[in-house]
Amino acid sequence: MSFNRLEAEDFVVSAQAQTQTCWTNNLPTLTSFFTQSNQVAGETGNYYVTVFDQNPTGSAAAAQFEIAYGNSTGGGALAFNQTAAPGVSPASTIFGQYRTLVLEDENSGFVFGGVTGSSIYALSIERAAYKQALFPGSLNLTLSSSIGTGNNTLRLTDDSNMVNIPTYYGTMRAYQVISGSDGYSYNSGSGGSGYTTDSGSYGLFLPDIGTVLLNGDALDLNSAQGLNLSTITASNTNANNPLKLLGTIQSGSSFGLNSEETITSDFVFIRARNSEFNYSENPSYISGSTGEVIYNYFINNPQTYITTVGMYNDSNELIAVAKLSKPLNKDFTKEALIRVKLDF
Repeated sequence: MSFNRLEAEDFVVSAQAQTQTCWTNNLPTLTSFFTQSNQVAGETGNYYVTVFDQNPTGSAAAAQFEIAYGNSTGGGALAFNQTAAPGVSPASTIFGQYRTLVLEDENSGFVFGGVTGSSIYALSIERAAYKQALFPGSLNLTLSSSIGTGNNTLRLTDDSNMVNIPTYYGTMRAYQVISGSDGYSYNSGSGGSGYTTDSGSYGLFLPDIGTVLLNGDALDLNSAQGLNLSTITASNTNANNPLKLLGTIQSGSSFGLNSEETITSDFVFIRARNSEFNYSENPSYISGSTGEVIYNYFINNPQTYITTVGMYNDSNELIAVAKLSKPLNKDFTKEALIRVKLDF
């Protein structure tokens, strides 16, 4: 077997960003939303609701995201022990968890477009679904509610296409959630921010942790700006707030979101010069008894068909194999340049 040593100039490293939908089966928009009764009624249901793309009684159903409700004072959920620790509840636990994760400060509050909020809804995308991060500008979430008067609909996106630099919490990027689509507010051309008048933005888009934090105060506004969601914030109350938000998502029936991932590729350029690799070592090429070329035609006109490239280390151990899409004819009148791509 003949070997050619690869040189440094034969290797090129490239990094490319790739984006794709977050949803199972590569659905560009999620339109159906289901829960599992056992999960909702179980212990984890006190903290969050898992949302599936299909009825979870079927084997094809897959979890897509979770909805949790958090409140700085613990309202909207039953306290663990109202007498010994009033206000300490699953809602306060969720709020504290995201406050620590995002703000890295146990005393700060979430600021939504300049307004501090104490009531949040967290949409946490399944970890395997968002790859490296969520893709800014891809959030398109429709919420619809018939609570109160009329049918209230909100179409939310992030403001990534309206800002030059995102807000950073440590190394974590954050964008405001606004009324609009594809990273722009509906009135961005006239300088509109897509915020509410008094409650700031509709939330925070946190691509690096695959989370959308929605501002409960903004969702509770009347139909002119909000959903009349009527989030229950009373203490020691089993309010089922996550199911309220889920109802608006189900009624809106449109949730678009993409992931992004940087793929590092090694390109290896394999060169076969005109004088190389023109003879085959395939047993059908040479007589086993005499060691001579079986077909006389190949004596004066030797040629091969390259189908596979093997790459070896210095110990002659095979470490990678590349297959050509079709055999490549090689003889003394031809040179071959084969580009092998290794993705990591």
